Amino acid sequence: MFFTCGPNEAMVVSGFCRSPPVMVAGGRVFVLPCIQQIQRISLNTLTLNVKSEKVYTRHGVPISVTGIAQVKIQGQNKEMLAAACQMFLGKSESEITHIALETLEGHQRAIMAHMTVEEIYKDRKKFSEQVFKVASSDLVNMGISVVSYTLKDIHDDQDYLHSLGKARTAQVQKDARMGEAEAKRDAGIKEAKAKQEKLSAQYLSEIEMAKAQRDYELKKATYDIEVNTRKAESDLAYQLQVAKTKQKIEEQKMQVLVVERTQQIQLQEQEIIRKEHELEATIKKPAEAERYRLEKLAEAQSPPPLQVKGEAQAFAIEAKARADAEQMAKKAEAFQQYQDAAMVDMLLEKLPQVAEEISKPLSAVKKITMVSSGSEGVGAAKMTGEVLEIMSKLPDTVEKLTGISISQVLAPGCLGSS
Repeated sequence: MFFTCGPNEAMVVSGFCRSPPVMVAGGRVFVLPCIQQIQRISLNTLTLNVKSEKVYTRHGVPISVTGIAQVKIQGQNKEMLAAACQMFLGKSESEITHIALETLEGHQRAIMAHMTVEEIYKDRKKFSEQVFKVASSDLVNMGISVVSYTLKDIHDDQDYLHSLGKARTAQVQKDARMGEAEAKRDAGIKEAKAKQEKLSAQYLSEIEMAKAQRDYELKKATYDIEVNTRKAESDLAYQLQVAKTKQKIEEQKMQVLVVERTQQIQLQEQEIIRKEHELEATIKKPAEAERYRLEKLAEAQSPPPLQVKGEAQAFAIEAKARADAEQMAKKAEAFQQYQDAAMVDMLLEKLPQVAEEISKPLSAVKKITMVSSGSEGVGAAKMTGEVLEIMSKLPDTVEKLTGISISQVLAPGCLGSS
């Protein structure tokens, strides 16, 4: 018949045709009843509470140690399973646990006797590793493997460990106070350094802001100067253009006056020519005709022809002289008026050139610095006003140089009477 077992159990079949016995861990096996025998052994993990009471350590101090160990029969290793079957087949789990516990406690006591209390207390890992190593090498011969071992507790009845704890506590408290003081010191240093860095950053930021403000003010001042210069140039150009426009208007007025005066002069010349012709027709020609008549009459009637001829010639000469004298007076009067008008015409023609020469330096100026005393105008109005003031003084200068008053010659009354 067939028998089965779980993975936490092993079966051992012995008897007919089973030499050596067959060991099956976690599986099934065929058993012949009556002639074959089947036995079972547990493969469960066993927890051992290993206590060693009042064991004297290397320095003779008695202490008690409690360890926790996890052990089990190794079913995957055939040799260890065979050794375990030889040692524990037919025994219960409690019996197997007791055997493993006694073995582990003996090794634990041996390790405690070779170490000091301080070593066990301070280096528990080292103690656990030594117990695990020694116990494993012994239990493996029984088919048992030690899964783990951990030191659970250490205590004594002489307050030895308590004294060690006090010293350690004092040391820890001392270290804590020192650490706290050092931490406060470091924190203070770091805080002061942080404040210093903060102030440095703040000062640097303020310096940069001041530099930026300075650059802004400088650029703004430069731009303001440029804008004001452009504005002044624009104002000056406007005033100059206004002055030029006024000048052109005055020139056109002058040209109108010159044309009118020229027409009057032409009328006067025509009047002179008319008067010459009139004198020629009314005085000179009749005088010559009378002279000629008298000469002929004298030749025909008078015995002394030379005397009559002389009287006729004298009369003709006298008449011609009177005509010439009157003609010359008219010419002189007309020439006198013509001379003033011609001179005025010439001056009016030259006035635009004079104004251009006066304003030419201003048109070539690139920069003007204007200083005001506070009582007069400033800017382009002041400059153009000075140009116009110079132009207004030209008639007085012409009158002083030539004796001719332009305003009187060009006055409507004078033009009408001429």
